[in-house]
Amino acid sequence: MLLRDFLKEGISRLGSLYPPSEARDIMLTLAESRLGTGRYVYATDPDYSLNEESVNILSHDLARLETGEPLQYVLGYAEFFGRRFKVTPDVLIPRPETEILCDEALRLASGILSERKALGNSTPLRVLDLCTGSGCIAWTIALEIPGAQVYAVDISEKALAVASGQDIRQSEAEAPVPERSRRPVFHQADILQDPPHFPCETFDLILSNPPYIMESQKKDMRTNVLDYEPSIALFVPDEDPLLFYRAVARWAGSLMAPGGMGIVEINELLGPRIHDLFLDSGFEKARIIKDFAAKDRFVFFS
Repeated sequence: MLLRDFLKEGISRLGSLYPPSEARDIMLTLAESRLGTGRYVYATDPDYSLNEESVNILSHDLARLETGEPLQYVLGYAEFFGRRFKVTPDVLIPRPETEILCDEALRLASGILSERKALGNSTPLRVLDLCTGSGCIAWTIALEIPGAQVYAVDISEKALAVASGQDIRQSEAEAPVPERSRRPVFHQADILQDPPHFPCETFDLILSNPPYIMESQKKDMRTNVLDYEPSIALFVPDEDPLLFYRAVARWAGSLMAPGGMGIVEINELLGPRIHDLFLDSGFEKARIIKDFAAKDRFVFFS
């Protein structure tokens, strides 16, 4: 079977689930990952033929995709901040928008560390990631900031098993975790309860991508999210959509170091309310940060 024929068939079979351009992208990514070829080999080598083993593997994958299962779960990984993260149905698939949170956090971290260096203070950056899921935020900060002490919390044991078991590398030749970086420390905890004791006691940065989609918004969501991604990490009741932001504010109120800062990812419909919640919780500053589509997506507080 020719690769180009398999791709054409796959795009057609996924047509009822995705727009044509997205179905095409899914099929190209699948073939590239499974075959180890260039993304457009079907065009540069129109006679590229699949052997029986490849046909069997790709056909099995396509059958899973036809049910609506997300490509990342089929492949077992998702790309985030230039790295490959293991994902399973026990964790949310990292979204590109969340990379903005990491970018903002790294910018803040650089400022904190620069001030310390100017004062001759070598204290490492201390970071807390709440509702860590796959650990993509915690790992990104740990790998981007050598020596940072990163702690991460989630209520789900299965999610923590995925997060703590990440084998992060940018290429096959790269060591899993550079020696100069510290692995994040993962804790099981419910952020709706009081925070546990952490060895470093206070944190310079507190980050979180908590559940924030209201139950009433389910009707607008795709089945590949509703049927496969963990609902515990997605949804909040309509009657209390700020539930987890109050919890983050409470944890930050007791765990944030003097001069510390926080960033949370938010529901675009709730930006002003979450902004005001942090101010009402005693923080001096808060501001809304937009995403790629100019939607309210994050709130900074300090």
